[in-house]
Amino acid sequence: MAAQMAVNSGASLWRPLKELWETVDGALLKRQSESVHLLDLQLKKHKPHFLSLFKNPPKSAEQREKVRKASTDGIAIQGQQGSRLLPEQLLTEAFILSDLFDIGELAALELLLAGEQQQPYFPGLTRGLVAVLLYWDGKLCVANSLQTLIQSRHGKTFTLNLSVELVALTTRFTDELMSQGLTKRILNLMSEISVTREFEKLQKERGLGNEKHRKEVSYLINECRQVLADSLFSWTCQSPLTKDDTLALISHLETVTAQADGSLHSVNLALVMALLYCLDVSFVEQGTEDREDLLQALPLLTERQYVGAVHSRLMADQPWRLPGLQAVCRLAWALSLRVLSQLPQGSALVEFTEADEALTDQALLGDVFLFIKEGMLGCESFAHEEFYIRRLHSLITDFLALMPMKVKQLRNRADEDARLVHMSLQMDSELPSSLRKDLEHLMNLIGEFYSKDSFGLELGLEFWCPTESLQHTSLQGSYLGMALQRPPHKQVVLSKFVRQMGDLLPSTLYISYLHMLKGLANGPQCAHYCFSLLKTNGTTHSDNIQGVSGSPVSWEHFFHSLMLYHENLRRDLPNPDAVQYRHPPLRGITQRELEGLTSFLQLLTKIISWSENARLALCEHPQWTPVIVMLGLLQCSVPPVLKAELLNCLAAFGKSPEIAASLWQSLEYTQILQTVRAPGQRQAAGIEVELNEIESSCEEYPLTRSFCHLISTLVESSLPVNLGAGLRVPGFQPYLNFLRDSVFLPFPTRAYRRPEEKWEVADSVLEVFHKLLRDYEPHPSDFVQEMVELQGEQVPAHKPPGHSIMFHLLNDSPTLALCLSLLEEGVRQLDTYAPFPGKKHLESAVLHCLCLFDLVLQKEAVFMDLLRESQDSMLVSPLEQLLQGVSPQTRRADHIVTIARFLYHNSSDPEAAFQSAKILRRVAIYPNIQIRLVGDFTHDQTVSVKLMAGFVQCLDNEDAEEVTEKVDESDEQRRLATVRHETQIHILNLLITSLELKAPNLALYLLGYEVKKPVGSTNLQDPGVLGCPRSCLHAILSLLQKGTEKRSGPVLTQQAPHLAELCYQVIYQLCACPDTSEPTMRYLRTSQDFLFSHLQHLPFSLPSNQIASLSQMSWLMKTAAIELRVTSLNRQRSHTQRLVSLLLDDQPHPQHTADGESGMEEENRSVSGFLHFDTVSKVRRKLLSVLDAIDFSQTMPELLQLDFFERTQIEQVISNCEHVNEQGHNVCNVKLLHRVLVAEVNALQGMAAIGQRPMLMEEVNSILQHVVERNVVRRSLTAKRHVLQSWRNLVETLLTACPADLIPADDRQLIIRDLLLDLHDKVLSKDAAGELMPIVAGAVFTLTAHLSQSVLSEQQQGLGLETSSGFASIANSALHLILRKLLDFILCTGGGYQRLRAHLYGSLLYYLQIAQKPDEPDTLQTAGRAMWERLTAPEDGFSKLQRENLAIIESYGKSLMEVVCRDACDGHEFSRMLALAVLDRILSIDRQNQWLLYACNSGYLRSLVESLRQDDVALQSLLTPQLPLLKPLYIYESKMALLTRVAKTSQGAVELLRCGLVAHLIECQVFDMVPDSDAHRVMRDGSGFIPSPMDRYRQILIPTLRLFQVILTSTTMNHQQGAAQVLQWLIVHADTIQSLLRSHDLSMGALQVLSLVTGIISKTALPGVLQAGGDVNSAAIMEFQGHINRFQRLCLSLLSCLVGSERERLLKQAEIASPGESAERREDMEVAMQQVCANIMEYCQTLLLQSSTQAQFSICLFTPVGSEPAGRDGGRTDLSSSLPLMNYSRAPSLGLVLYLLKTSTADFFRFHQSHRQSLDKLQNLDQLPPEELKELCHGLVSGSGGVEKISSVHRSLLAKRRLVQLINNRAKLLALCSYVVETCLFVLWRHLEYYLLHCTPTDPKDSLLSGASLVRSRFTDDSFGDLQASASRGLSRVSQQDLDLLKSDMVAGFGEVLQRKLLEVEGLYSQVRSRYTFIQALVRRIRGLLQHTKS
Repeated sequence: MAAQMAVNSGASLWRPLKELWETVDGALLKRQSESVHLLDLQLKKHKPHFLSLFKNPPKSAEQREKVRKASTDGIAIQGQQGSRLLPEQLLTEAFILSDLFDIGELAALELLLAGEQQQPYFPGLTRGLVAVLLYWDGKLCVANSLQTLIQSRHGKTFTLNLSVELVALTTRFTDELMSQGLTKRILNLMSEISVTREFEKLQKERGLGNEKHRKEVSYLINECRQVLADSLFSWTCQSPLTKDDTLALISHLETVTAQADGSLHSVNLALVMALLYCLDVSFVEQGTEDREDLLQALPLLTERQYVGAVHSRLMADQPWRLPGLQAVCRLAWALSLRVLSQLPQGSALVEFTEADEALTDQALLGDVFLFIKEGMLGCESFAHEEFYIRRLHSLITDFLALMPMKVKQLRNRADEDARLVHMSLQMDSELPSSLRKDLEHLMNLIGEFYSKDSFGLELGLEFWCPTESLQHTSLQGSYLGMALQRPPHKQVVLSKFVRQMGDLLPSTLYISYLHMLKGLANGPQCAHYCFSLLKTNGTTHSDNIQGVSGSPVSWEHFFHSLMLYHENLRRDLPNPDAVQYRHPPLRGITQRELEGLTSFLQLLTKIISWSENARLALCEHPQWTPVIVMLGLLQCSVPPVLKAELLNCLAAFGKSPEIAASLWQSLEYTQILQTVRAPGQRQAAGIEVELNEIESSCEEYPLTRSFCHLISTLVESSLPVNLGAGLRVPGFQPYLNFLRDSVFLPFPTRAYRRPEEKWEVADSVLEVFHKLLRDYEPHPSDFVQEMVELQGEQVPAHKPPGHSIMFHLLNDSPTLALCLSLLEEGVRQLDTYAPFPGKKHLESAVLHCLCLFDLVLQKEAVFMDLLRESQDSMLVSPLEQLLQGVSPQTRRADHIVTIARFLYHNSSDPEAAFQSAKILRRVAIYPNIQIRLVGDFTHDQTVSVKLMAGFVQCLDNEDAEEVTEKVDESDEQRRLATVRHETQIHILNLLITSLELKAPNLALYLLGYEVKKPVGSTNLQDPGVLGCPRSCLHAILSLLQKGTEKRSGPVLTQQAPHLAELCYQVIYQLCACPDTSEPTMRYLRTSQDFLFSHLQHLPFSLPSNQIASLSQMSWLMKTAAIELRVTSLNRQRSHTQRLVSLLLDDQPHPQHTADGESGMEEENRSVSGFLHFDTVSKVRRKLLSVLDAIDFSQTMPELLQLDFFERTQIEQVISNCEHVNEQGHNVCNVKLLHRVLVAEVNALQGMAAIGQRPMLMEEVNSILQHVVERNVVRRSLTAKRHVLQSWRNLVETLLTACPADLIPADDRQLIIRDLLLDLHDKVLSKDAAGELMPIVAGAVFTLTAHLSQSVLSEQQQGLGLETSSGFASIANSALHLILRKLLDFILCTGGGYQRLRAHLYGSLLYYLQIAQKPDEPDTLQTAGRAMWERLTAPEDGFSKLQRENLAIIESYGKSLMEVVCRDACDGHEFSRMLALAVLDRILSIDRQNQWLLYACNSGYLRSLVESLRQDDVALQSLLTPQLPLLKPLYIYESKMALLTRVAKTSQGAVELLRCGLVAHLIECQVFDMVPDSDAHRVMRDGSGFIPSPMDRYRQILIPTLRLFQVILTSTTMNHQQGAAQVLQWLIVHADTIQSLLRSHDLSMGALQVLSLVTGIISKTALPGVLQAGGDVNSAAIMEFQGHINRFQRLCLSLLSCLVGSERERLLKQAEIASPGESAERREDMEVAMQQVCANIMEYCQTLLLQSSTQAQFSICLFTPVGSEPAGRDGGRTDLSSSLPLMNYSRAPSLGLVLYLLKTSTADFFRFHQSHRQSLDKLQNLDQLPPEELKELCHGLVSGSGGVEKISSVHRSLLAKRRLVQLINNRAKLLALCSYVVETCLFVLWRHLEYYLLHCTPTDPKDSLLSGASLVRSRFTDDSFGDLQASASRGLSRVSQQDLDLLKSDMVAGFGEVLQRKLLEVEGLYSQVRSRYTFIQALVRRIRGLLQHTKS
């Protein structure tokens, strides 16, 4: 029991019933396939609700007790755990509700809880009031379901075209209901439910709220009754009721009463029609295929008792409450009996069928026709139900066809009565009391009934039997236009009735007969027949001399009469100047004649409204001249009513443009509105007087309204510019002035007898204004004051009427004020929710006002621009500013608020809401107004709530419908649905526009964000939570969320694709805007699970509107990308994980579980394993299926084929008409183009042009058609670009921003592989659109980068190397496929698309990087392997892949080489750089040098080399202090890198020398522009991105030096030639080089430069090189020697700066200068210093060796001083100061070399130790403590918290990389140290050998050593002369004492310890790396020298 007592918070009396209705509606009306299987379940579940229709759950004491205790003990609520305590107040309300509706207490409590939940949907209502609405809404849902089920039955009248099974299901179900007494239950409810009674009960318990609530409650109750009655009606339409049910229905109808106006209530009308269908047998005549089955089911034929019971009941004498109703039922029964009597089955019922005559008589006595007209047709709902109309049509026609004798009797009786009336008039006696007007009533009924045809059925056609055979297919009769076939009997009878009634028509019936004809002429074909009838009626007597035609009902008679009236009345036209100008006593027209004329005019109006042929035929008739006669009558003294009819008739004529033009002239000529005043005329005449004097005093304005109607019609047809020319200033202005000043402005202050007429006048005049402004386009000529000549003087011409209206609405004019007050009045009236007289016309007038404002806002920009350009003195203000004015009624600036309030009445007045939304959208583009608006909208709380509710209701509207094709005007419901949809579109566009403006703006207010506080502080909630109102955001989300839980996906994307697209765009904008992003994303994530539920339905496919579905996807994907980024940053791992797996999984998802909760399984799955490979069935990855949905092909429209226009000019015009539309597409404005082309055609003169006009217009149409197609193509391409871009964003975000470990490396590679291959397949297909290629190329670039990164990181972790499938997780075959497709893509881009190829080159580089071997630690062991081992070792994965890559690249041959080389040599900077890099990369793996050969042979290499000269100028501009563009530098670096790569092969180096590379570099002046190191501190780029001028200079110099170094190394064979050229470069730029060598600044950059310069000098500044330089004259050789000597000296002097403590000092200095720099920098500096030392020592060694092989002839470079250099303790060393150039006594000493030897040995051991430690760490990386790992990572991660944030896997990878770096650095240092050690020993040995063995100490007197001169004489070219001389001068002072000191110092310095260390160095290192035992030998020799004593 407890379980049953749980409360359903959705309310069992509402939510389940709502679901029932949604299912029934979905299955039967909307044809949704998924609803069909639910239908059966729902019907079984809800059967009790149908059986006990509207019965409420009973009260019970137990429930009452439980509810009472809910405040203390709590109560269980379904779907929630535990019980909930409810407040006392709620329980009190529950008891009130329970008593009020007599429902169970729990049900009442549920309703209140549901009311609380639904409260946000009903702003301003309490939960109790909402509960009342829900109670009745639940009831209505049951009633609607019942009605729809009954409508879907199989039956005799209509069908819903549903499947047979579905119809069988509903028929079976409803049969069961019927058998259990449904009819009686419905009839009881009809009596029980009454709005007044319910309102009294509610009033007593305060259950009614504001006007809106009252209206909604009364609507729901009425609708319940109506729908139940309609259910019964639908049943009887399809199948008959049983006898008891029929009798019950008759019993109910006996008690029915009429409403106050004599008509039936629509509910009762439905019941009456139900009975009429019960008694209907007319369907028997239709020969449908199931006729027999239907006859079998008809109780009238099969059940005698049924007929008997009904017959006796209707024959009974007992009068009903409504005798007319009884008469109708009797007539229907009589007609049924008549039909039965004619059937074979009817013979058994003869006793009843005999009574049909008697019944008909009784019916006629009951005034049956009068009752049908007043009681049934008078009911408003009659015209809205097609089957009412059809049934009544059959009733009337059956009476005429089946009862001909009765009709004859009626006619005879009428003739008789007419005679009696005539006699009594003659004798002036009383009219006889026995007059019956049955025939008159019948005619009036026919006239009334057929005059309304809301469904376009044209049933009146049955009364017309065509006499002539019709050729026009447009005029088919009801016998389907077969001219020769005999029409049906019934049609013949009816047609005879129409003709006979008109013969010898008694005057009493004249008006009724005309009224009948007017009804029967309703419709294009009917009007034609009626026109013919009236034409033929008059022809027989046309020869009558008297001119009085035979039939009074004919054109002849009518127009003849009109002419006579005109003749008569014209004679007594009053003199307008007579003071007593009033209507004299009318002698012309009696009241009776007036009525006759009016009726005939109405008939004429009806016919010519429908039939254009009739219009033209009558107008052009030479005798009748109707237009002229009517205009003539208008000038005569006739009653305004008749004048009104005449004007209406003229308006109907004016529908044809050809008549309209002449009608204007006639109107002007007759001066109906006086536009020309006679000079002496004192007062006005014409319609103005009628209005002011006659109509105003009568308080009725028919004439004015008709005049407005006439002008409105004429304005639409044509607006003559020269109207009234010659007599006045031509134009429309006088008419406009009259309408504005005499009709519109005074209308509120006039008196009206009928209150509704006030709004009719306003409506009719505003309609004219609206049309005039709609057709007005501002033109420059409107702003120039033109003059016209009038009676000899120049007067200003009138402007176009639209211009005048614009002017009045752009000023604070009375017109504007009145329009605004009309809007206020409209809102005020709508807010009462009460019907009032003229409501329809007020709404229409308001609509015209809104349209006027919209048009003004639309045209004002052009208007104002033209006005400014024209220098006209006219003053105007923009309308949006005028709308900010203060309203005189409310004393507030609330005009825009008033306009916005129409949105609140969207349900009752959708068109006003639509215009209101349009206006708001136009006003909202102005940022200054937005801020004001937010203030106005939020100023008054109640108004603010209403405004918000208005916007939300418009968005929530269920009836809105997006229509692609043009809506048929007659289908009002579809049209309004489209209007509602357009309103939603405008509101969303308003939000989109506003969101782009700064806060506070309208969108933020409407979407529920804070506008008074910072936007970011908003806390979005579900509606109702914490008092949060329902905002537009909630509405948008609920629109989008509908259907997401079903398999078919969001309903909106299919049903309203454009709306869905805008909704997604709003969501994206909110997520992308920094202010709103955080609150929005939090809300979407937590409350809605929005993105997941939508992304799972991607891709959206909608073949009918591909553009919209692509846009939907793009906005959604862009939002998803933001979400992934944000959740990754915030470490909301599970959210990211869900989305990632949704997008990338290729396993089927356990999607769409029963309750729509699809999120549980994912959470529980392992984080990394969301792509399993063990399952068999794979699904397409979501991202790939989205890509599949984008069609890359685009059919282009064919070229224009033009005969008349010139194609180039047309293209020019088209491009001039282009503009960017709302969606950002660049399209052509078709309307503007149409206007231009038509103007062009109209401008053609001459007869030929007139003849060819139709062909010209046809060509114009074909051009427009072509442009429309072109627009579609453009929009389609833009949409595809947009969606591809979004797809790319999403992919890049997934791969870049999401935590890497969410996608394991192997899966990541497979995903990238799939994406890459699919992308390439799509873009390489033949018809792929070129516009999409750039985006694809960008995506390919990113994907390849990630692929490369993924493979590399996998190898670093040591996972994927040498696996069986190939290189990494991704198989080699896949990699090759990717490479092939990439190369295809590069080739398919052809000559264009340079920027695009830049992306592809980048991709290719990343791809080739995969096969690059990563750095391996140099363990110093590898060299030990024998050469043979290396040669026979198996090929590793890298080289294999590299070889295969090369093979693929080479398979593309010259075409690929051509493209890459061409891009490398010229083109866009980016693509040049990347092409150079690609060439570099390919050359590095191209062992056969195919590419190099091609580049050389095709001249591309020479071209590159020669381009260096052009680069020189650009590079020079880089060295100015201003911040430069770095492009030239980057391109130069790329070129040099490539040339360096070329130079690495000897072949390449030779080729470069041949191309004159060095010569070109010699001519570059940029190398001499060394920047001043202090100057660049001024212009420093704050970001640190742009390097300082010195750094920039080094960036230019270093690549050149590197290139030289490589050339020198490569050209071993032709060494001398290369060296000589490089030496020449050195000498040309000697000053620069020397300044660099002398530089004090020994920073990292300077050291790098030094290491390269010294390296080059050591190879080139040599004696031998000069000879290789060829024939240079001796003077030049002298100069060269000087430079070389200087280089030598500077190099030697560098040594002392880089030894020992001096070096430490430099390192410390660098650390102080940039303390943040990493350890790496220090290591690089160490390497550079060692390199410089090694280079200098190598230089010394080479010099020594080149001078002589024997020590006694060699030169001396170092002084014989053995002590270590001074100043090591921190003072300056002996050579660090800049020396005077010629001070050679300060040459470096041998002690320096010994010192260098010692320090290098010490360094060697230090580095060796460090190398070993790092190796150990690398081998035991896993065991390292975390602190040490962090320490290692610090060097590679920038930022303080950087290391902390890194995952442990990543950390160990970084540590490994850092260790490899360290090891390789140490290995390099060890190599350098050992080399320095070796060269130092060699230099020491050579010098000691000379000094200790060959040098003879001399006296100072001797100037030269003999040995030295010997040496010198050996050099023929004297290249060493200078140095030799200086050296000998310096050394000539060597005394014995010096030599002894040297020896002792050396012995001390070169001691045992050092010797031991040196041998150890050799043991540790040189054994594997270099000349083994070299050190040993030298140490032995030096030791020997030192021990040796000179003999």
